[in-house]
Formats: sequence, structure tokens, C-alpha cells
Amino acid sequence: MRNGYFVSVDGPSGVGKSTTVQALHALLDQQGRPVRRTMEPTTTALGTFTRSHANTIHGMALACLVAATRYEHVETVIDPALQAGELVISDRYLPSTLVLQQLDGVPVEFLLDVNQHVPLPDLAVILTAEPNVISARIAERGATHRWHLDPTGPRREVDLYREAAAYLMGREVTILLLDNGAYTPSDVARRIAAAIPALPLASVPSTSPSTPQGP
Repeated sequence: MRNGYFVSVDGPSGVGKSTTVQALHALLDQQGRPVRRTMEPTTTALGTFTRSHANTIHGMALACLVAATRYEHVETVIDPALQAGELVISDRYLPSTLVLQQLDGVPVEFLLDVNQHVPLPDLAVILTAEPNVISARIAERGATHRWHLDPTGPRREVDLYREAAAYLMGREVTILLLDNGAYTPSDVARRIAAAIPALPLASVPSTSPSTPQGP
């Protein structure tokens, strides 16, 4: 039985996910709400392998590797934290798979099948922005993954994230779709925090892993 609350934060590359998660984590800490902050790919050996080979392993093989990393993540971090009554915030989760692996040519039916046993978030935050804003941010920091090289990528990502949001909404997941190009990270963090209900969370120290940059 889930006693905690699970928030996933996803969105196109360059939209500001990690900055937003950092701001949200800090805000919730200030409010005295214990947070278990995590990310995908994880920092385990499997997660590190997934991240480091995302440019060389393609298609269904990468989709299965990402799913394996997620199941490990669920079994070792997410489920235990939720059972302990913690608030869990993941920088990337299932929505990113439904987008990035589709961009890699994997049918969505395959992605849903291989991820069918992962728990859905209570709140799925989807950050978005205008494709030209996303393109400019990627150009400024430099392309780090092969899908950044496609000039149509930002537009396709935005569209696919909206489709992922619609799918999760159909599964009765609460969706928060926010334009990260129109607000500061602090403003977005406040909007997300306001959507998280007050729960009897466990009194545990928060954790702050390194910022992810991966699929």
C-alpha cells in the first residue's frame, strides 16, 4: 500500500527540468516537508551504464535498458520511500520514455508493454515551452545527445509530451502541464508545491543527487 506521494517531472530537453526540481526541492525543504529527490537514469551501475551508452545503443535495445533501470529504481528507491510515507520527486520518469524512445523509432505499444508493471506517479508534471525557446537553450549549452541534432526534435518532443500527458490522464494520473518559458523556476516550483497535498510524511532527511542529463 502506498503511504507517500509520488511526483514525476518531465519535459523536453532544455526546458529546465533539473533547475525546476532543484527549486521545488528547496521550497519543500523550507516548508518542512521531507523530500526524497531522485532521477532517471539513476546513479547506480545500471543507471550509469544506461546514461553513458544512450548515444550508442538504439531503438528497442535502449528502451529495454531504460526500462530495466526504471524497475531497479522502483524496487530500490521509489517503492520503499513511498511505503515509508515519503514524498518522492523524480527528475524524469515514464513520460520521458514515452517521448524519447518514440523519437528513437520504438512503437508506443512496445513502450507501454515493457513498462506495464512500473507504478504510475500520483502527480505527473509536464514542463513545456515554445520549440524555438527549447532550441535556443540546447544550442546555448551544446547538444549532448543524438536526438538534439534533429532540428525538428523540439517540436516533436513538445507534441509527444502532450500525448504522454493525455495517456496518463486517461490512467487517472493528476497532470500539471506548465509553460516553463513563461515563468521563473521559483514560480513553477510554487505551482507544483501547491498541487501536492499535505500528507503525514515520514520524518527523514532529504537527499540531493547530482543533476541528471540523460534519456
